[in-house]
Amino acid sequence: MKVAVVQFPGSNCDQDALFGVRLLGHQSEYVWHASRIPSGFDAVIVPGGFTFGDYLRCGAIARFSPAMESVRDMAAAGAPVLGICNGFQILCESGLLPGALVRNACGRFVCRDIYLRVDSTESILTSNCHLGQVLRMPVAHGEGCYVIDPAHPPRVVLRYCDASGDCTSDSNPNGSEDHIAGVANDRGNVVGMMPHPERAVSEMLGSSDGSALLDCLLQMTAFKVAITL
Repeated sequence: MKVAVVQFPGSNCDQDALFGVRLLGHQSEYVWHASRIPSGFDAVIVPGGFTFGDYLRCGAIARFSPAMESVRDMAAAGAPVLGICNGFQILCESGLLPGALVRNACGRFVCRDIYLRVDSTESILTSNCHLGQVLRMPVAHGEGCYVIDPAHPPRVVLRYCDASGDCTSDSNPNGSEDHIAGVANDRGNVVGMMPHPERAVSEMLGSSDGSALLDCLLQMTAFKVAITL
């Protein structure tokens, strides 16, 4: 697989994403937001950070970048698209995923390890996981509270939980509705998540659980699953 990592002014997890993809044995290159994504890429990661300083609203300006036109085209063609943290916000602002991300319920920036439960295997990020699988990885966000759009209910793929897999108020770091940590589009090939799998690809980083998700994204079997959902 060859993966495009879109860089915006204010991206700060782009290097992590590039490193994670290459660590798993695949090709990855940066694409500047002001350019369309060249042909030849099989998948896209929209990384975390603070695009354009989040001055208007998280992801609200980034959605107009030329690279996002390519992301929409690739998503429509069935290519895997993953948005992480700020990338999740951008995908929601771009209309590629339902709902919105708002200020954390606690009113503070949250940066710590959390647990996630796989609640659906019908996506390019989780098709090789098993239902109920619990993963540990970090979060780092100030506006990660997912709010459901009643007119467009999300396809939930990941939920915040405790180490045993139970969803409790203490296991929800930001107050997201229904403990939602990650959602997919109807087709399953576009996924957004708030936690950072690219920061959990090695035990040297504290956890390698993120590899289970990224490896699934990067396998052609997962890609084929996505385009047939």
